[in-house]
Amino acid sequence: MNSSVFPDINVWLALSYEAHIHHTVARDWFNAVQIPNRVYFCRFTQLGLLRLLTNPVVMERDRVCSEAQAWSVHDQLAGDERVAFFQEPEAIEAGLRKLTRGARPGAREWGDSYLAAFAGASGLRLVTFDRALARRTPGTLLLRGGVIN
Repeated sequence: MNSSVFPDINVWLALSYEAHIHHTVARDWFNAVQIPNRVYFCRFTQLGLLRLLTNPVVMERDRVCSEAQAWSVHDQLAGDERVAFFQEPEAIEAGLRKLTRGARPGAREWGDSYLAAFAGASGLRLVTFDRALARRTPGTLLLRGGVIN
């Protein structure tokens, strides 16, 4: 791995939840990250992870976290020396506006557009399992079924 990256919400969830379908792929990718490279949370991905960890629709019944437990999972990830927090770049809004000028309703596109704009404005490489997000975000690292593209 040659650069610092920021995983999308589902990659963070897969890293922290052993029952996630992509846990092994996410874990293997993360274990390959070496210093001085960093893996960044942004506020959007941090809140997304916390939200999903406390969602009974996402988590198995006995694995649903309280808010305090979700923070503990986050803090365990953030305690790794390779993990850091990246503040929102000032230039993000221009990129976000450019990506959200579509004429059709885009309720499902806002989050992906934010992540794509964040990648562009921060100079970080996005990491995702989502092929559609990877196609719209140049330089994205796509994690798939044991294969890293």
